[in-house]
Amino acid sequence: MKISTRTRYGVRLMIALARNYGQGMVFLKDIAAEEAISEKYLSQIIIPLRSMGLVVSTRGAYGGYRLAKPPVEITLKDIIEVIEGLQIIDCLKNSTACERISVCPTREVWQELSDKIAETLASFSLDELAQTGTEKMKNATKQKS
Repeated sequence: MKISTRTRYGVRLMIALARNYGQGMVFLKDIAAEEAISEKYLSQIIIPLRSMGLVVSTRGAYGGYRLAKPPVEITLKDIIEVIEGLQIIDCLKNSTACERISVCPTREVWQELSDKIAETLASFSLDELAQTGTEKMKNATKQKS
């Protein structure tokens, strides 16, 4: 299994919003500059996050983006599920994708693997990831000094 660049950037975007939680709206251009990601690419990634209720946006001079709920209530699973989905093979989410579902010897293996991935991702909150990132940045800055 490989996590796409779109998903990795989406997680970075959400961590940046978590770091700014409670401080008002954040401009996408500021996150793009901070994370060294194209603003245009982030503007595409944020659409499903907003439409699924993870992010709130406001237009205008004081507009921008913010998390729709506290970062402790958003998991890595929530984010990845919106951006990419969690099923590792098509037949797990679409029973008509394969004619061999009833006799497939590996379908249960793929289902169990998919369940374990979802369980692991659900165990990481956005708050934890933001705190870990902040600590790592502080440590990296100390080491450079």
